[in-house]
Amino acid sequence: MAKLSNSSPPQLDLNFDEPQLTRRIWPVRELVARARDLVEQAFGDLWAEGEISNYRPAPSGHVYFTLKDADAQLPVVLFRRQAMLLRFRPEDGLHVLVRGRVSVYEQRGQMQLVAETMEPVGTGSLQLAFEQLKERLKAEGLFDSARKRPLPAFPRTAAIVTSPTGAVIRDFLNIVRRRHSGLNVLLYPVSVQGDSAPAEIEAALAALNAGNFAGLIVLARGGGSLEDLAAFNSERVARAIAASRLPVVSAIGHETDFTIADFAADLRAPTPSAAAELVTEAAHKISERLDTQSLRLQRAAHFQLLQASQRFARVSASRAESRVSALLHRLAQRVDDLSFRQEAALDAQLRHRQSRVAELAAAVLRRDPRQAVAHARAHLIDYRSRIRRSIEQALHASRSRLSALDARLHSLSPLAVLDRGYALVLTPEGSLIRSVTQVATGVQVTTRLADGAFAARVESTTPNPNFPGKQKKRS
Repeated sequence: MAKLSNSSPPQLDLNFDEPQLTRRIWPVRELVARARDLVEQAFGDLWAEGEISNYRPAPSGHVYFTLKDADAQLPVVLFRRQAMLLRFRPEDGLHVLVRGRVSVYEQRGQMQLVAETMEPVGTGSLQLAFEQLKERLKAEGLFDSARKRPLPAFPRTAAIVTSPTGAVIRDFLNIVRRRHSGLNVLLYPVSVQGDSAPAEIEAALAALNAGNFAGLIVLARGGGSLEDLAAFNSERVARAIAASRLPVVSAIGHETDFTIADFAADLRAPTPSAAAELVTEAAHKISERLDTQSLRLQRAAHFQLLQASQRFARVSASRAESRVSALLHRLAQRVDDLSFRQEAALDAQLRHRQSRVAELAAAVLRRDPRQAVAHARAHLIDYRSRIRRSIEQALHASRSRLSALDARLHSLSPLAVLDRGYALVLTPEGSLIRSVTQVATGVQVTTRLADGAFAARVESTTPNPNFPGKQKKRS
């Protein structure tokens, strides 16, 4: 930070006491522009100290406020490019040092300080930015304990987001190997400091949540200054941790270091090594429990063997032999008893299985397809004979009806009449001649008999005087 100079500002060489030979009339624009040039030339680079008031950020990204003390005030403008480089958020009442140049805003004819950078007085900018972001995210509820999720007791894979070249990953792997060798460790390499670190950490958390790679995430980095840990005090990293579907363990710096990531994470570990111990805590406790129980079992077995040796040492050989023989006899009897019970159980089970097989065989015979086929065949033969009888009866009845109809048809047929000696006389056109009036002398007619027909010519016609109706006169 540049030191404040106690020297008086450069004096403007303006002598208003000398008489003007001629009157010069200044246009307002030229006068203001001239004053601006003189002011910018005299106060081109300086530091000013005061308190912020009337802080107004514009939609364009520029920042406007008033820098004041007990006796005076000065408008200040901080353009968007410079405002984006600030590490803290200006607010009313904050005591700051502002570096910039004094200029004149022509449209208002107002002197203002065009700021290039700004620093808080007393508290560093990084620490102030840390406190401001912490309070804002806390007010949003990102640090609430209700959001914290417990770590899985026995994760199969733990993902660690850190630098692949630092000592953090080596220490983490050594502790995991010593305490829980069955845990898989997935390293997601990122930069842990610098301008690109927040974006890389955010992308790492998003990728691990998108894939089914691990059961939890460890965000780790070694110790450092507040500037070194700036990536873990960024808002985008805090929101990425809060949005994580997987539980996140924050292991940043030393035990005394606190970052925004620590407050947003589900669990804070004092160091990366402590994070490895927390991740493997459940499995390590079980391993220790098994080791303790195994040791107690060995001691108990050794004690029992020792007591048995002492008891056997106090027993004589003959008595021990008799006791062993009695024990062997009891065991042999027990074996025979179990053998008899096993044979009886096997016989009962065999009888049950045989009965079951007989029942199944009977059921199979009842459902034998051959019997069903024979039964169906008998029904088919019966149905066939019934159908044949029905067909024969229907044919006989049809035949009888046909004979009766044939007889009736034959009795009505003109051929039957012809069989009795009658004949049909037809005109040359084939029409039946019913009256002598239908023919004339010399007309050839056809006579149809029962066994054939012959042609004849009409020689003469004689009307029947007894035939009812008028006789048509011949012309």
